[in-house]
Amino acid sequence: MAYHRGDVVERAVDVLDRHGLASLTMRRLGSELGVQPSALYHHFANKQTLLAEVADEILARGRRARVARDWDGRVLEVCGELRDAMLAYRDGADVVATVHAFGLGAAGPADELEEVLSDAGFPDDLVGVGSRTLLHFVFGHTAEEQMALQAGSDGAIDAPPRETADFELGLALVLDGLRSRLAVSR
Repeated sequence: MAYHRGDVVERAVDVLDRHGLASLTMRRLGSELGVQPSALYHHFANKQTLLAEVADEILARGRRARVARDWDGRVLEVCGELRDAMLAYRDGADVVATVHAFGLGAAGPADELEEVLSDAGFPDDLVGVGSRTLLHFVFGHTAEEQMALQAGSDGAIDAPPRETADFELGLALVLDGLRSRLAVSR
């Protein structure tokens, strides 16, 4: 059976969610699809390009409508959506953050945050640094949160999941800093 690129990405997301990033190999994916691993290279030059599409798919599946009008409300929506999308899949934070760091994909949230900060009137130098700071907070917090959730579900640790309020408070602290910088720049 011939598979389309989208079919391969969909199965890769499934394998990631069931087995984790370490087990998402071209060999396993080929086995899951009933094809030789070499057949996957017809669609993807290498595993990194496959992971870029997996990350983009994770983000696309988590997309929500925007309702906030003010810049900080828009930031909260983008960051919350990013966190939720990554938490929806095993090792989702690792995949999305790594792909973004390598510049291979998963740029949607970064682009949107830059647009929001630019529209809010932040100076150009703060647009870049501000959006990266927000992303680093979301990536780091979510990766740690996801590791703890997975370790807890595997019985490796006996700790309750971190409260969502912890994420929200940390994000509010970053926003407070951005608000103060915006006031100074005006």
